[in-house]
Amino acid sequence: MTNYGIGCLKFPNTGRCNSQHLVTIHQRVSDNYLITLTLLPVIKMEITSSPSSRWALSKLLKLNLEAHHLENCSRESMASALHIGDISKANIVLGTISLVISYYFSLAIYRIFFHPLKSFPGPLPCRISLIPRAYWAVRGDLIYHVTDLHAKYGPVVRLSPNELVFSDPQAWKDIYGHRAPGQEEFPKFDSFYRPVKSFPTSIITADRSEHGQVRRQLAHGFSERSMRGQEPIIGSYVDLLISQLRTNSKGGSKPVNMREWLNWATFDIIGDLGFGSSFGCLNDGNYHPWVHMITNTVKESAYLGVIYALGFKRLTQWISKSGAMKDRDAHRELVLQKLMQRIELGAERPDLIEGLIRDKENFHLPIPNLVTNASTLIIAGSETTATLLCGATFFLTMNPDVLYKLADEVRSSFKDDTEITLSSVARLSYMLACLNESLRCYPPVAGGLPRASPRGGATVLGKFVPEGTEVRVYQWAINHDPNFWADPYGFHPGRWETEEKELRFAGDQLDAMQPFSLGPRNCIGKNLAYAEMRLILAKIIYNFDMRIADDSRKWLERQKVYTLWDKPALNVYLTPVAR
Repeated sequence: MTNYGIGCLKFPNTGRCNSQHLVTIHQRVSDNYLITLTLLPVIKMEITSSPSSRWALSKLLKLNLEAHHLENCSRESMASALHIGDISKANIVLGTISLVISYYFSLAIYRIFFHPLKSFPGPLPCRISLIPRAYWAVRGDLIYHVTDLHAKYGPVVRLSPNELVFSDPQAWKDIYGHRAPGQEEFPKFDSFYRPVKSFPTSIITADRSEHGQVRRQLAHGFSERSMRGQEPIIGSYVDLLISQLRTNSKGGSKPVNMREWLNWATFDIIGDLGFGSSFGCLNDGNYHPWVHMITNTVKESAYLGVIYALGFKRLTQWISKSGAMKDRDAHRELVLQKLMQRIELGAERPDLIEGLIRDKENFHLPIPNLVTNASTLIIAGSETTATLLCGATFFLTMNPDVLYKLADEVRSSFKDDTEITLSSVARLSYMLACLNESLRCYPPVAGGLPRASPRGGATVLGKFVPEGTEVRVYQWAINHDPNFWADPYGFHPGRWETEEKELRFAGDQLDAMQPFSLGPRNCIGKNLAYAEMRLILAKIIYNFDMRIADDSRKWLERQKVYTLWDKPALNVYLTPVAR
């Protein structure tokens, strides 16, 4: 007896089949045996180390093969029959179509009934295919669908065939937190962070060992000592922002687009802290071309991630190497130029790059990786801060009672504008509550930061998650989950106050909000972000009364998200405070 192995089955050759019988089978390509044949690539694509999955698939294959009496057929008989010349072109076309249909049908059967994630709830289309998730991501409304799915299915949802999303404070700790000794941490999910493998790594995309090394070097620029040295740099741009707002608001008679001015301020600040010179946005009252490049680069990268996740890996590589991503390439070239200029200034300047170049003899980070890390700092340190300040401005102007209380705290704490510093604003407790509530209601990174279940699998929310499964917590979804927040869509800074907290907020689970993530790979710029946000918002509120324009009252309504928010204009009337 000769055995032919396919996957986990053996096919015995105990005799030869009649060729006509094989032709009949071939002509009936829509029959069940094609499901069996097409399951073979499914096994290659989908099967994991789970013994139960292998057993189930082997049984399904065996049953289909037996149904068509293929046990006694040799490979030679099959091949000779399938090359008979009288098979019409129509049959070949129909056969091809049937083969494709059968393949996807069998793939759906596997993902529903035999996949290791089969027991997790979720919409049937999402359990079968990546297409619904990809469609929502391209439309920019994925976060809203995830929120709705959690409301329907609970704290864990199967969002795509190999992806689970969670909405529970414990999931933050299970996925992103520090692991016990001997336990592997959840690695970054490559298709999101590095859809093109040739991209140099950064502090965000690097593996654990490289991440630790880069983080130690960057930590110097985010230390308390460095922040004190950076205060004159930050303060000069905040003062310029106030001066420009005073000029352009025309005494409160003309609305100003706060989205633009806050973006310009944060880009100028991070440009100086990162490269030793600003983008000149505040002085010019206009966007530097680089700002648009960064915005487009983020959106292009989000699209690349979708293409990669759908399985078009070669297309992803081609797009990356072609001229289709001109903004990304131009952005990287500008970062390189700015970085070289900054290196020439030396390592004694108190900024964010200082740590990377101070000890360059002992830290051999290639120039492409330096560029990628500098680019990451520019995006993470500007757009996210501006986004939060836009959100805070919107919610404060839409809630006049909250704005009045905050203005009273700010204006009663300082006798003069010059008293408002990075250290003095840290004492404003209601200011911190307003910023935290803004982070909850409008997280700068509203989606999730995907990780992969480690080798051997891991437990999340008491459920075993097989190795390689994509997992994440969507910030927008968990921040608006009524299981953890009273009136989740309302703006209530009082929920963050430690004293005189209203009884209705006593049950809020504040640890459900993690805007800077947590664990060993949390955001290194958290302290700088809070300091910068407090200083800018305090200066604006000290100097101006704010009133939102009518055309911006629906500013937040179904905004689109492509990793970062696609923000419309935020028009606000600023009336200088009389003193």
